[in-house]
Amino acid sequence: MRIGFDAKRAFYNNSGLGNYSRDTILSLYKYYPQHEYFLYTPNKRNPISFLPRDKNLHVVKPTGLNKLSQSYWRSISLGKLLHIDNLDIYHGLSNELPANIIQAEIKKVVSIHDLIFLRYPELYNSVDRDIYQQKFFEASLAADKIIAMSHQTKQDLISFFHTRAEDIEVIHQGCNPIFYEKIPQQEKEETIKKYKLPEHFILSVGTLEKRKNALKILEGMIANKIDYPLVFVGKPTPYYKDLYHYVRHHGMENRVYFLHDIPTGDLPAIYQTASVFIYPSIFEGFGIPILEAMNSGTPVITNKYGCFGEAGGDAAIYINPNYPEEIGKAVNQVLNDEQKSREMTEKGYKHVEKFRQDIITAKLMELYKSLLQ
Repeated sequence: MRIGFDAKRAFYNNSGLGNYSRDTILSLYKYYPQHEYFLYTPNKRNPISFLPRDKNLHVVKPTGLNKLSQSYWRSISLGKLLHIDNLDIYHGLSNELPANIIQAEIKKVVSIHDLIFLRYPELYNSVDRDIYQQKFFEASLAADKIIAMSHQTKQDLISFFHTRAEDIEVIHQGCNPIFYEKIPQQEKEETIKKYKLPEHFILSVGTLEKRKNALKILEGMIANKIDYPLVFVGKPTPYYKDLYHYVRHHGMENRVYFLHDIPTGDLPAIYQTASVFIYPSIFEGFGIPILEAMNSGTPVITNKYGCFGEAGGDAAIYINPNYPEEIGKAVNQVLNDEQKSREMTEKGYKHVEKFRQDIITAKLMELYKSLLQ
């Protein structure tokens, strides 16, 4: 097969959609190297170098006048190029497809990660909402098959876009295999020393934005009088100011740590050192940090609603993310009950086996083959 991908995010983004794009491309190449893969990107200016050199891996960039408008090339011109490259399948990895791809006589797949902008429109400005809605909706119409990251996203596609259920395939996203490996104690100690962290701590990973709900963790600690270090790992946004002011107001400066721009290679050691992982996000397309934590042997506390049960299974403690007291109570339960903590760790290891890279990639390849039959 000759399979093409919208690879802009793979080269441009260090997290989120970038991770999904890189993991998908590399996993397919690893387990199915007999096929040819075409990566369409406006540029390769991102310093991330993730591709091995191989005759079956092709990076395609705009040439000639198309260099003058890379956005136009990706959204419009690319549709014609896909036909010229004689592709069997084109897969839009980040919620969209080229506008005129419907004219290309190839099979079309799009991954839709979430419809948060429709569920929580107040979190987005009106211009972004309109752009997302148009791109996502048009991609869902043009695609021969839509991949939803979760059953929650599938249901949202049906509810908001009136997409037919049979046009949607749920293929969960896995996490980077780097989280599968147990980190040697010395390496963990060196990483913790590098970032000047305490020996034990509560951990939360994710962009510091309102939707991730980090403030409720702080409020839960105060409400339940939890005197234990807390580490936030994530990109700051204006919401970070709310967290910082709350920390200062309640005298928590000596036990709350904020880490930004942490290399992925250092994250497993941080996860594996944590006593408990909290993910009280209001809404997600799936919840990859839950898988990262469980692969790391760290007990997980997360939202009882939405897609989080798909990611956490029977291994997590579920809470109402709007009630700080409930969050704090769950944290105390894990910190003060060693047997409970061990049980959660063991269940977590077992649960995440279904999200291993080889299993997810096999499902994706099976979908590709079914489209060509």
